[in-house]
Amino acid sequence: MTTTSERPPARQVSQRVSQSVFDGSRLRVVLLVDVNDGAQQQFLEAYEQLCSHVASVPGHVSEQLCQSIENPSQWLITSEWESAPPFLAWVNSEEHVRMVRPLHGCVRDTRSLRFHVVRETGSEPAAAAPTATLQASPRIGDGIIRHALTFTVKPGTEEVVAKILADYASPEPRVDDTTRLCRTSLFMHGNRVVRAIEVRGDLLAALRHVARQPQVRAVEEAINPHLEQDRDLDDPDSARVFFTRAGLPAVHHVTTDQGLREAEGERHALYYPARPGEGMRLAELLAQRDEAAAEDPKSPVLRSTIFQRDEIVVRLLDVRGGLDADPARVLGLTDARQVADLTTLLDGEGAVADGVDLRHVVALARMEPITDRRSPRE
Repeated sequence: MTTTSERPPARQVSQRVSQSVFDGSRLRVVLLVDVNDGAQQQFLEAYEQLCSHVASVPGHVSEQLCQSIENPSQWLITSEWESAPPFLAWVNSEEHVRMVRPLHGCVRDTRSLRFHVVRETGSEPAAAAPTATLQASPRIGDGIIRHALTFTVKPGTEEVVAKILADYASPEPRVDDTTRLCRTSLFMHGNRVVRAIEVRGDLLAALRHVARQPQVRAVEEAINPHLEQDRDLDDPDSARVFFTRAGLPAVHHVTTDQGLREAEGERHALYYPARPGEGMRLAELLAQRDEAAAEDPKSPVLRSTIFQRDEIVVRLLDVRGGLDADPARVLGLTDARQVADLTTLLDGEGAVADGVDLRHVVALARMEPITDRRSPRE
């Protein structure tokens, strides 16, 4: 007789949070790999090197490599992690980028899927760390996948790049019968560019669809000379490494009761540079503030999405009344203790102190809007 595992449940989170990596539950990662013909042994050797390294990464629990019984070119890699943050810290690191490069020459395609463990059956719990937990309850999503890309351009080219990025024809929103582009919002903070996209359906299919559009390719080619990181879009390996480093995943999304009722709101983005090694902690702190603010009927924030990679943390906000109407609630800093908590994690000019004008803090974090395009509803 199978029984449900008796691991302690994860922290209960608000139903207003439709996406989060911060509830402490275990993570299952699934990587689907299509290996080039004749390259199975090369792939296996590259995997063995990667596997021996990942076994020592904090938060990693177990790993499996499987080969299809129907098509030997199809492989499946599954891994289990204590929770999502340690996996994301590793998979988004420069070390990981270097480690997976040997795999690029022997695979046609890969697809990575990440899942929180909600339920588990069996006579014994899976071999995981004692602190690992299950997701307490399924999340109620809104059918939208949120993702972002970020990169820097050479100082002095910001105005030229902003004009290039603003002046292009929007791609066809329909990708296929199940996937559609919903919205693209583009911002700059100094020489840093952030492009946030919202997709209904398959994110990977949408990204590939966009990349194939001639007008998008023309924009990418036009900004190439201005990028701080060199890339060659005609070289698959160069393009893959660039977009891997540019990936800025969404780690938390919350919609308030007002946001559920109101479709509109001014779209803004705030940039929070974290101190070295503190990006994930900063993102989690902001997520906790957003979750608490969702219970506040006076909050001007209708929706908030937090994106994080390394020390880069960005909040994409839909705000009623603008950023300056209530800066304390927009920033989630409604008392001195919260200001102090944030100060310990922010780097350089972004750091704040008790007694400062929070409007000045908003001005420092505010990203310049370049374009915000919403696809027409079908």
